[in-house]
Amino acid sequence: MRIRHCLTLATILTLTSWAAGAADYPTPKEDAWVAPSFRFHTGETLPNLKLAYTTVGNPSGEPVLVLHGTAGSAAQMLNPGFAGELFGPGQPLDAQKYFIILPDALGAGKSARPSDGLRAGFPKYDYDDMVLAQYRLVTEGLGLHHLRLVIGNSMGGMQAWDWGVSYPDFMDALVPMASQPAAMSQRNWILRRMLVESVRRDPAYDNGNYTTQPPALGVANVFFGFATSGGTLAYANQAPTSALADKMVDAALAAPPPPDANNFIFQWESSRDFDPTAKLADIKARVLAINSADDERNPPETGVMDRALQHIPGAKLYLIPASTETRGHGTTGMAKFWKDQLKILLDTTPKRGA
Repeated sequence: MRIRHCLTLATILTLTSWAAGAADYPTPKEDAWVAPSFRFHTGETLPNLKLAYTTVGNPSGEPVLVLHGTAGSAAQMLNPGFAGELFGPGQPLDAQKYFIILPDALGAGKSARPSDGLRAGFPKYDYDDMVLAQYRLVTEGLGLHHLRLVIGNSMGGMQAWDWGVSYPDFMDALVPMASQPAAMSQRNWILRRMLVESVRRDPAYDNGNYTTQPPALGVANVFFGFATSGGTLAYANQAPTSALADKMVDAALAAPPPPDANNFIFQWESSRDFDPTAKLADIKARVLAINSADDERNPPETGVMDRALQHIPGAKLYLIPASTETRGHGTTGMAKFWKDQLKILLDTTPKRGA
């Protein structure tokens, strides 16, 4: 079942201006599909699960799946730094050649979420459930049986790893970014846990039965953002004094907080059991992992990525050097740092077909 949405004039103007800023790619189209009888890893089921998505390009093009980060949506990827560097004529994911599919992840964007009515009673989904929802959208909703590329950033990168181990014959190439194919742990999980607990322990949260959003939601989100993204050298350059640092903090605290606490908690907790380690050798796609040397959540000095890639024949890592121009965990959201490597990957990866 497909639900169509008309883009508002404001959305069309925004998307058009994004495209015009760096490249002239086709206007994105929003749509949705309802997955019947969706079963979660917990055994819980929903009779109808709405899955929203955006596409760019003609459906006759080579299909590419683009996956966004935690608490984001397809719209997160439609900006000059990402889509503007990739989707235009002659660019690595030229929308005249590729059919680009950008799902709103389960629990995010306009897809089914706790805030739709079930609140804290929404099924406790994880990344496997989210990838299953994407798979059903692609196969049942769009009728596709093979992808040229799966590329994802942050949470989307972790889900790209899950795609590779769960559906190894489904794609030619795999580009997980700002992620590591290992169990959620270390500072990455510690700070996620602290983020969730900061909201859950706010008395206003009331076990998810709040009538107004808990005040801790905005503060916790800002704290997590500064702690786990932005880049050491970049912050040193942007805030060399406490006065300049205060301006950054004040601006962040003045920005609108995440819109719903239950959605927020479910989104961050969904990564708890992520661990593709045991199945990495099953990956058949050509793998190009892309990380930044100053990524606060996935520090290269732990050796986690190097050890993991040994289990994947032919897999390569492109590590973006840290600089005042990079943004730590946020670096890979800027395609200028890695689009040439993506083009080489696509130019040299054989097409395996459906």
